[in-house]
Amino acid sequence: MTMTEHHVMLVVGETSGDTLGAALMTSVREVLGDKVRFSGVGGPRMEAEGLSSIFPMTDIAVMGPREVIPRLPLILRRMSETTRHAVETRPDLVVIIDSPDFTHTVAKRIHKKAPEIPIANYVSPSVWAWRRGRAKAMATYLRKVLALLPFEPAFFRAEAGLDCEYVGHPAIEKIASPEEGATFREQKGIEPDAPVLLALPGSRTNEVKRLIGLMGETAAQVAAHHKGLRVVIPVVPHVQDLVVQAVKDWPIEPVLAFGDDEKRGAFAATTAAIAASGTVSLELGLAGIPMVVAYKIDPIAAWTVSRFLKVPTVVLVNLILDRPAVKEFLQHNCKSEDLSTALIPLIGDTKERQQALVDLAEMRELMGVGGPSPSIRAANVVLQMLGEKPAA
Repeated sequence: MTMTEHHVMLVVGETSGDTLGAALMTSVREVLGDKVRFSGVGGPRMEAEGLSSIFPMTDIAVMGPREVIPRLPLILRRMSETTRHAVETRPDLVVIIDSPDFTHTVAKRIHKKAPEIPIANYVSPSVWAWRRGRAKAMATYLRKVLALLPFEPAFFRAEAGLDCEYVGHPAIEKIASPEEGATFREQKGIEPDAPVLLALPGSRTNEVKRLIGLMGETAAQVAAHHKGLRVVIPVVPHVQDLVVQAVKDWPIEPVLAFGDDEKRGAFAATTAAIAASGTVSLELGLAGIPMVVAYKIDPIAAWTVSRFLKVPTVVLVNLILDRPAVKEFLQHNCKSEDLSTALIPLIGDTKERQQALVDLAEMRELMGVGGPSPSIRAANVVLQMLGEKPAA
């Protein structure tokens, strides 16, 4: 190893982090070439970029108590191994990516044993929504946060004095082109000028069970006001059977979109959307699709969430714009009549639709759409922390 070579350690614990980590590695190497080497924990995408993972990422890629508890001894051992790797190799920088239960525990252990090693967090946990006190705890072991949402830097500075820089959300790099929308319409037999309503009932079984019937009723009510309306549902594999069975009872037959390519095409072909709360509302906003958000959870869980939630809305678009631009219908307010009343003006040439498009254009600007990609912006932060010039 030469004196000019940098050593960056990356720690990820799930597929989404592996994707971000690989893109970050590519962008950093485009500037530094063979002046940088990577180590740590990653998945197949990061390994394809040259990372030799300390152990298989699948050892720690678990969700929920049912998966975690049987593997707890292994996970704890992997935490110790990851910490020991950092302490023994003394990287110039450690970047933890997402999977906070694992990565932040490792970061705290590294900081305790080797406080001189700078640690950056790429994809912060949503401490601005609840558990705000955790931001101050993060400031004790992190040097910097690379944020996916544009309001996060101000939050971390005000709440904890923690250095945070907005680099952009990975969904920015997945915005579909109009041509993909035209291709999707042709493949699915949807007329070029037909209005399209996108229905997104969620990716979890309980979400789909609570929302799929409601969305069918809403779609039928919207169709009564807009002649020729077509309804499209992008389907994720693990709830595919549930969706296919549920839509048999719909009063209007939907078009199902399978896989990432068809989902992209559906987004590009869409006029308006009804969506479950979550990251998908951000994806819709980035695609410039007017929407309403619907969500229902178990009443006890809803009461618990309401006690701890520290933000005025669950819609990311509204948080980014700092105003209620997207209407949300939650719990007992989530009724087909209200949802359809809000959706109907978003289809067609109306002042409500025009205002929604203006709002979403502002959100896209705040998120830096059209500028450097999130992976390049994240790489520039890493380069600056290494004392190198950022990419042009």
